[in-house]
Amino acid sequence: MKRQTTAPRPGRPALLAVAALLAGCSGGQDDLLRYIDQVKARPGGRIEPLPQVKPYETFTYAAEAERSPFQPDRPDTRGSAGVRPDSARPKEYLEQFPLDTLRLVGTLDQGGRTYALLQSDDGLVHRVSPGNYVGQNDGRIVAVTQAEVKIEELVPDGLGGFYKRPAAIGLSN
Repeated sequence: MKRQTTAPRPGRPALLAVAALLAGCSGGQDDLLRYIDQVKARPGGRIEPLPQVKPYETFTYAAEAERSPFQPDRPDTRGSAGVRPDSARPKEYLEQFPLDTLRLVGTLDQGGRTYALLQSDDGLVHRVSPGNYVGQNDGRIVAVTQAEVKIEELVPDGLGGFYKRPAAIGLSN
């Protein structure tokens, strides 16, 4: 005798669920097809023309006689005839400050000489005259006027030499 089992197969409920989903997807496309037909039936829009290309204007470079911006701002003298800072000279107090931190706060005429009164970054006021050194580039004071202190700095040229560069500290308001 053969036993008969009535237990459902394990794949049958999954197969029924897939069949129900497919039946649901097959219907309801009529409204989508109608919408596509409506969009296709609309008249086509107008595409705006491309903007006109402006003709290229040529540029004539007129500064050929001027100094090239890619060259140093001084003549190539390779050390400017041996100008070098004096390493044996003792450093003065104001040489520890950059020039842009020093302020001219006044001048003083005494004994026929004009002195400049420079205020350093630490708030102290110092009396200087031509021949004194200020700034971090061996700047030597060459002249003191009522409105400014003229300085000549020795700046490295990047080639192992130095060149003189003028600088000034103006009277602050």
